[in-house]
Amino acid sequence: MAEQDNGVTTGNEPLPNGADTLPQVGLISQYVKDLSFENPNAPAIYQSQQAPEINVQFDIGSQQVADEVHEVTLKVEIRAESAGTVAFLVELAYAGLFGLRNVPLDAVQPFLLGEGPRLLFPFARRVVADAVRDGGFPPLLLEPIDFNGLYLQQAEARAQEAGTVGNA
Repeated sequence: MAEQDNGVTTGNEPLPNGADTLPQVGLISQYVKDLSFENPNAPAIYQSQQAPEINVQFDIGSQQVADEVHEVTLKVEIRAESAGTVAFLVELAYAGLFGLRNVPLDAVQPFLLGEGPRLLFPFARRVVADAVRDGGFPPLLLEPIDFNGLYLQQAEARAQEAGTVGNA
């Protein structure tokens, strides 16, 4: 049988006939880990005629929770202000459990930090829109994000930093 490290093979080991060697990825479950909506200036904020300025921040994390199972967490923080007054605050941690089998080691992190959040985003977007609507504001529809492109940009930036540090 192939030598495995956390369910990931290196691909160089001989395998018996009929062995399951194809890479497999699956979304096992998805869920809200944490959700907070604050409307600190209600009801006065509803009298404001000025559209709020909205600041959205994202953070992505992953951790291995079992053999061949990783949790990806997409955190979304939103701050809306109207005329210098906080209209609403939203904090969401939306997570998914992903099963990864026979995935090459060099493809695990790009999947977990690029493709995983891309799959979770539409559901997190709906949770945010519903929370904002339930708070008495028009639903906030977040713009789609290219998580794979962001991952590649950050990986390239880290590689350049490592090259710069190594040459200093």
